[in-house]
Amino acid sequence: MNSSQLKEFLDQKVSVYNNPNFIESDPIQIPHLFSLKEDIEIAGFLIATIAWGNRKSIINNGHRLMEMLGNSPYDFVMNFSENEADSLSSFVHRTFNDTDLVYFLKSLQNIYKNHGGLERLFEKNAEKNSMQPAIHHFKKTFFELPHPARTQKHISDPLKNSAAKRINMFLRWMVRNDNAGVDFGIWKSISPSQLSCPLDVHSGNVARKINLLKRKQNDAKALFELDNALRKMDPADPVKYDFALFGLGVFESF
Repeated sequence: MNSSQLKEFLDQKVSVYNNPNFIESDPIQIPHLFSLKEDIEIAGFLIATIAWGNRKSIINNGHRLMEMLGNSPYDFVMNFSENEADSLSSFVHRTFNDTDLVYFLKSLQNIYKNHGGLERLFEKNAEKNSMQPAIHHFKKTFFELPHPARTQKHISDPLKNSAAKRINMFLRWMVRNDNAGVDFGIWKSISPSQLSCPLDVHSGNVARKINLLKRKQNDAKALFELDNALRKMDPADPVKYDFALFGLGVFESF
């Protein structure tokens, strides 16, 4: 395929997967339970954090986590104290456990009380064509409170060569307004043009097969390469192609 044929092929696949039917099999269904901006943000952030491994398990644990937060994540975060830690002791998803969850809730409380919330924190360090420096600075702020060393592994740092798949996915959810009811588009201070594709094994493998990506590792350098290729096809909304790459990999075994 030449470049115009490839764009046409991928645009068609975006239309196939970027629609409400996608929600029922994806972790994005968890923040879709809510209508309050802060509930959507916090639910989205927590679910994106545990979004690795079996998708059904992610979704099941996501629903369980929201129930533990009283199905009101923002209110729970803002009123959270160490006294409630015991009520979370049974939560675990792979290597993310109650110790990590307790710190995440304390840090989110700090972010909303002292840093203007999640959107403000990411927007503050965003660059014209990249959110990766903003993710780096976000991690520094997220761990500014005393914290267990083990918990740091659950937030990736692009400046340490991570593709930061889960945070890039969370940013796509918050920033992109797809008019299809999948991504939320509730963060108006950041443009979709600044976003990066959530690069994982599925999107990476498909991108290599269609020659959008040459680098073998799914790291920050590969993400930069993929971003450049996707921005050539649609500079205003490059990460819409995440739907095509992910759909081709997961649903079509491309």
